[in-house]
Amino acid sequence: MPATPTANSRRTPGGGEGSDPPPRIATLPARAKLERLLRVAKGHKKALVLTHDNPDPDSIASAVALAHLLKERAGLEEARVGYGGIIGRAENIAFVKVLRLPVVPIAQLDLDEYDLLALVDTQPPTGNHAIPPRLRGEVDIVIDHHPLRDESLEAPFADVGGDFGATSTMLVEYLRAARIEPSTEVATALFYGLKADTRDLGRETTQTDIDTYLWLFPRMDKQLLGQIEHPELPARYFQLYHTAYERAKVYGDTAIVTDLEEVYSPDMVAEVAERLMFLEGMKWSLAYATYRNQLFLSLRVKDRRMNAGRLIREICEDYGGSSGGHGSMAGARIPLSGRATQRKALKRELVRRFLEAFGVSDERPVGLLSAPSP
Repeated sequence: MPATPTANSRRTPGGGEGSDPPPRIATLPARAKLERLLRVAKGHKKALVLTHDNPDPDSIASAVALAHLLKERAGLEEARVGYGGIIGRAENIAFVKVLRLPVVPIAQLDLDEYDLLALVDTQPPTGNHAIPPRLRGEVDIVIDHHPLRDESLEAPFADVGGDFGATSTMLVEYLRAARIEPSTEVATALFYGLKADTRDLGRETTQTDIDTYLWLFPRMDKQLLGQIEHPELPARYFQLYHTAYERAKVYGDTAIVTDLEEVYSPDMVAEVAERLMFLEGMKWSLAYATYRNQLFLSLRVKDRRMNAGRLIREICEDYGGSSGGHGSMAGARIPLSGRATQRKALKRELVRRFLEAFGVSDERPVGLLSAPSP
């Protein structure tokens, strides 16, 4: 992909010996961010905006909004949204279908057709995206609400590390700065993305998230939102939860862990981890499962002294794959190989390390379905 003069100057900030480095984009006001974004984008013809793999509503909504912004304000001929993995949860399938969001599996795209590459809700070094290794140094735009990975700053435009509960909030700021009124469908998508990622503004929410929620509320469609939040569910959904509860183990009165075995969609791992945190007294929840020769893990934390993203990286980074997150929620994906016995040994080792971090490694586990009520 061709580099622009703006890209080159961004990759070597300052431009001269003894000059001060430019301020990080995340610290700038929205209008200044928008101006820098458009300088990087202008002159290109086709943009590809990629979500993280197995995207959630926040990632999808943000990507759709960025594609719309680039086409409307940067004069691009085309801006497509692509994703790796699958969209598997019933709510997420309904989200794309009901709002008719123009997202395409990356397998259906030729990356060489695009001369502008953007990542949203993820960052180049995380590995949780479908960009092939040969193009990871060619990412032009990164917009993400997760903690900054320093390598992301090598991109010509990297708005990462700001104080936001969702990437959808960030994209609304860009739309407002550009004076773009989103369609009902895009507004509903951004509203649900923000709502889902902050758990109804109850998790890691900032004042900007609240202001964005209130700005989007009169612009989104409540009936469409209801269709997304309450979809029909396949039988395998209930079968998976049966397995989750049957195999869940409670450690002391603070941690719960479950092995979902093989799942039909990797994003169900995060849903189960979230649901298990509703068990009274729990401060830690860990769910894990295999999907297409990969082990997916999802961690939830209520203890404000602990950082889920940092912990999951410390435990999983030695095993390859990708991992990341922030204060109360995080996930990891680890490639699996070898025989079944080796895979079981890996799971046992990972669970042991998590239990030690939770401070419950000496506790005798009790099955959830036989655990006494307080």
